[in-house]
Amino acid sequence: MKSRAGYLEMQNIRKSFGATLALDGVDLRVFDGEVLALVGENGAGKSTLMKILSGVLRPDAGGMMLDGKPYTPRNPHDARLAGVAMVYQELSLAPHLSVTENIMLGMEPARLGVVNRSEARRLAMDALAQLGHSDIPPTVPVGRLSVAERQIVEIGRALAIGCRVLVLDEPTSSLTAADIERLFVLIRRLRSQGKAIIYISHFLEEVKEISDRFLVLRDGRSVGEGETKSTPLKRVVTLMVGREVTDFYPRSRRKFGEVILGVNDLTGLTRPIAASFELHRGEVLGIAGLMGAGRSELLRTIFGLEPIRRGEIKLGVYSGPASPSHRWMQGMGMVSEDRKNEGLAMGLSVADNVTLSRLTGFGPAGTVFPRRQNQSASRWIEKMQIKCQGPRQPVIHLSGGNQQKVAIARLLHHDVDVFLLDEPTKGIDVGSKVEIYRLIDELAKRGKSVLFVSSYLPELLGVCDRVAVMSRGHLHRARPAKSLDESEAMMEATGAL
Repeated sequence: MKSRAGYLEMQNIRKSFGATLALDGVDLRVFDGEVLALVGENGAGKSTLMKILSGVLRPDAGGMMLDGKPYTPRNPHDARLAGVAMVYQELSLAPHLSVTENIMLGMEPARLGVVNRSEARRLAMDALAQLGHSDIPPTVPVGRLSVAERQIVEIGRALAIGCRVLVLDEPTSSLTAADIERLFVLIRRLRSQGKAIIYISHFLEEVKEISDRFLVLRDGRSVGEGETKSTPLKRVVTLMVGREVTDFYPRSRRKFGEVILGVNDLTGLTRPIAASFELHRGEVLGIAGLMGAGRSELLRTIFGLEPIRRGEIKLGVYSGPASPSHRWMQGMGMVSEDRKNEGLAMGLSVADNVTLSRLTGFGPAGTVFPRRQNQSASRWIEKMQIKCQGPRQPVIHLSGGNQQKVAIARLLHHDVDVFLLDEPTKGIDVGSKVEIYRLIDELAKRGKSVLFVSSYLPELLGVCDRVAVMSRGHLHRARPAKSLDESEAMMEATGAL
């Protein structure tokens, strides 16, 4: 054990949900002035463990200690009062309220039931100052702030009550490269102030850069920990997936066919401003760029979700704009970046989501026999290795990686020729990423075509045949992935080239 005065310890934590054992004797320890990375695949138990730490859930067995004293929060408010705060991936802010009101929400200084607004503002400004962000106006509605600024407000809310332990859950998933660097500066400042920080991320390069130690969970158990700088990332991946991953970006020999999708001088309502490219049968074409460059808008415009101002789209023998329903009939499918709101019907079952776009063959005269639908869905569940209780389980109860597999399975069930994949590996674990990379490679080998948008350059360079960089709405010429390096692509994305 490190010789430090303050620390948080979770000992032999167990938690079950019915017959499912979510946590099986997990141990975790984090010290003041330290960043501990908590990593593991989706479903490994990270979220359950952190919900117990933050007072959302009660453990079935085990205990927690804070500075050597028992720590037993009954709810999140108890946890915050004890100095333990969690910033979730999906920020829990009230956009119509001001920065001050959000930071002090539920903890407003008051006398005889009347809120002391000047004191609330002072406390909020003090919290922002601790974070080095006195530039954020305390009176502006949070809805007007950028994603990165909203994250600062969320962290400021934690500091306003004297946070000792801060949990950051996938904090960079919606940030630009510049915002990520600013966040890391902030984390280092908090560490130097003596805060204990638990950092959850699927981006292992970030884990390597920002954390002091790591703890790996797999199947509800602690399977490994160590000093981050002295441990190769390959070792961390092996602990996460339970096997050695020898081929992270699988690439078989691909043979290109004729052009299946041609886009010429395409302009959307706001983005893209100008985009031209050709996608061949059997090809994986990557679209790189920074957030706001217009990559998602490009895919949405091609698929018919956004209007076209000018330009030409040719899909096989079809030419011109079309609605999403027509794109499905023409052999094109899309997986949205926002899988919860656009990519999936979260309240419906796995079977419903997989078969939603093509319900033919499940019964006479347009009827759907559940048994036939389940049989079809079960085939994709097996092929895609979707971890679920069965075809009738609601998608909302699956992990992020398995939800993404369901979204892709729908395109496979529909048997489309062109796959538009917008950030298909966002927010999912390493093991699921490798499975999706393998699926993309298999699709290309079968002569399918993939247009792959991603903010993560290494995966584009590892998976794609060619990569085109988008900058401020303009799509640059696609080049072979082998001839492009990360620094060059980033310079192109920022307009430096």
